[in-house]
Amino acid sequence: YLPILGEFSRSWSYKTYPLQKYNYFYSRQKKYSKPVLTAIIIFTVYLFVAEKFHIKNLLSMEKSVNVWKANLVNGLILGLIGVVFTLILYFFDQTFNKNLGYLFMLVQIVILYFLVKSYRDNYLHGMINYGQALGAGVIIFLYSALIGSLFSFLLYSVIDPGLLEKSLAFTEEQYLDRGLTQEQIEAGLNIARKMMKPAIMIPMGLVVNMFFGLIMSLIVAAFVRKEGNPLVDTPVE
Repeated sequence: YLPILGEFSRSWSYKTYPLQKYNYFYSRQKKYSKPVLTAIIIFTVYLFVAEKFHIKNLLSMEKSVNVWKANLVNGLILGLIGVVFTLILYFFDQTFNKNLGYLFMLVQIVILYFLVKSYRDNYLHGMINYGQALGAGVIIFLYSALIGSLFSFLLYSVIDPGLLEKSLAFTEEQYLDRGLTQEQIEAGLNIARKMMKPAIMIPMGLVVNMFFGLIMSLIVAAFVRKEGNPLVDTPVE
């Protein structure tokens, strides 16, 4: 006995085939819709949590950056460059050449720009505001000023003690060019001798260097500043 097509309840006859086909796929879609929807929800939650964690991680990294430690090497670099320049002037007997001193200030501005930019890119994800750039520049120059003041003390008291007399002679020539009287010159030289004492020389050197360092940092910060969203604008390496 051969059954007629469509006789069995689960068989598809040529009349009921379209409806059976629709019911078949609908039942399978209904069967897998819940797991798929659950997977989508879990994946969405995962992306949300991961994004929040990434933001929190970036913020924690930024908060954990110690500007003093991060710029220690930069300060040493700037300070050692100053020491090398001072030695070059000393060996060529140009220690009191003011024009070369002004030229080196321009060089310091360029070097300071790249040092603060390095701090911005390596520690702050390529973003830095004006205040942060200014603070980094001042800190870098503070380290540099400490090195420069200590080296100047060594230069005048250990390496070449006679350099002090040369400095006083140079100062006397400047006073004469200004047309000062002998009494005024003597008073000025006495003050200069007192300023050359180690207890005064190092603090004064720090104050003078930091004054110029502040001016340079104000200039550099205007060019280094770069504000934005670190999650969107972080440069791809």
